[in-house]
Amino acid sequence: MITGSIVALVTPMTDSGDVDWRTLERLIDFHVENGTAALGLVGTTGEASTLSHPEHREVIRFGVSHAGGRIPIMAGTGSNSTLEAVELTVAAAEAGADCALLVTPYYNRPTQEGMFQHFAAVAGAINLPIILYNVPTRTGSDLANETILRLSQIENIVGLKDATGDVERGAALIQSLPEGFAVYSGDDGTTCDLLEVGAKGCVSVTANVAPAEMADMCRLALAGDMPAARAVDQKVQRLHQTLFLEPNPIPVKYAMGYMGLIEPTMRLPLTPLSAQFHEEVTKAIDECLN
Repeated sequence: MITGSIVALVTPMTDSGDVDWRTLERLIDFHVENGTAALGLVGTTGEASTLSHPEHREVIRFGVSHAGGRIPIMAGTGSNSTLEAVELTVAAAEAGADCALLVTPYYNRPTQEGMFQHFAAVAGAINLPIILYNVPTRTGSDLANETILRLSQIENIVGLKDATGDVERGAALIQSLPEGFAVYSGDDGTTCDLLEVGAKGCVSVTANVAPAEMADMCRLALAGDMPAARAVDQKVQRLHQTLFLEPNPIPVKYAMGYMGLIEPTMRLPLTPLSAQFHEEVTKAIDECLN
């Protein structure tokens, strides 16, 4: 089981919009050095929706290769097409990913039974640990606790990224799940609260700019030192807020550009952070990290 702060890593791009492989190498090293527990590649923050399938597969393969076993790889392989999700998950397994993160099918809004069968079909196609990903505000599909409990009975479905921000709901789910099934916060602002009720870590956007802080918060919470964990959380709360002033990953790419970590390039239909938010983001970085 992966525990701690898992970064929902951006996919760096050059000014021309190509994947920036050299910068990706540096980002992987940056997270290894700063205590990140695992790399979440080609998820929402990694702009999976605008990468071609060959690029998607290559980012996973490249990440596995450069990480070289120093840090686990959680590969985003979700799709609203079950066949496509199977293909991407099989490719991630072949590339050597440690687990796959699969978002609920988006846009077509299946029933709970449809989502159950979707995830069961992917799990049945490959012997790779699978983390479910529930983010209703993005997908239009909300994976009910009852469906998650059904899915938790499938051997290689081993966790959930819960991005609902509903800690009470998350706590009720955690109490009902079988031992060994891990819940990770997918909502940075409520991560500390979910850790207190039994989550095993987070899949974090904020960790792109504050990896050591997010790793420390998770480590302290998992060790039972909630006062110290909350002190760290309080330090980065403003970052959590500013990194969602516009849809993710627009603000975090701007922030990483300000920090000199990447070129803040992204592909259409995403556009650069609106000028009216620049000062707010830079102030949050300066105050939280300096």
